[in-house]
Amino acid sequence: MVVVRSRRQLWNQTTCETRFFLSSMPEKAVAFAQWIRAHWEIENCLHWCLDVVFGEDASRKSTQNAARNLSILRRLALNLVHQHPGKGSLKMKRYRASLDNDFLMEILAYSLPHTLPPSPS
Repeated sequence: MVVVRSRRQLWNQTTCETRFFLSSMPEKAVAFAQWIRAHWEIENCLHWCLDVVFGEDASRKSTQNAARNLSILRRLALNLVHQHPGKGSLKMKRYRASLDNDFLMEILAYSLPHTLPPSPS
């Protein structure tokens, strides 16, 4: 069993949290700490992107399945926009795709496997 105690200080408020992890791997504390930090880095980065690009924290959908369905759609859209190799921020790509159907189709085309033959024109 691994016990992680974290302390977070934000402005004048300090919060403490204890998390427990079960593992049968005979690893050292340093290795577990690296794995746990890597996991939370991914979680924090994803949450930040969803909030900045889609304003997820401002969403007021909380009834029935709406919040879950919109969350899935936001993650799908974020992944699609993220795959596009063009320059510009994710937020600007999303905005441009909302205004320009050709750019939207370009973003969607990058989600297809590259082994497909081009469609006949």
